[in-house]
Amino acid sequence: MAGFNRVCRVTDIAPGHVGYAEVDGVRLAICNAGGEFYAVDDVCSHDGGPLDQGELDGYNIECPRHGAKFDVRTGRVTALPAIVPISTYPVQIESDDLLVDVDGS
Repeated sequence: MAGFNRVCRVTDIAPGHVGYAEVDGVRLAICNAGGEFYAVDDVCSHDGGPLDQGELDGYNIECPRHGAKFDVRTGRVTALPAIVPISTYPVQIESDDLLVDVDGS
């Protein structure tokens, strides 16, 4: 399905926490970094670990398996052992709904 899809309510994910959603088969970690929302792949590029189970520290999410870290704003690796960035997705807020576009359009 093209375009933005509702994944949760804004109030479902507290600041500093991570939620999980799936849109069109894409697993997403939904991050609330101090009231700003970001959607990233929920799969660590190092070993496939579930990022939604990791810790969010500021704009960095840490994989719970081996400690790789990624910037949720850009997907850039901020700590090894990962070397490949993760994908990020556009987020939109409409009323209390959080929407994500996995097609990037």
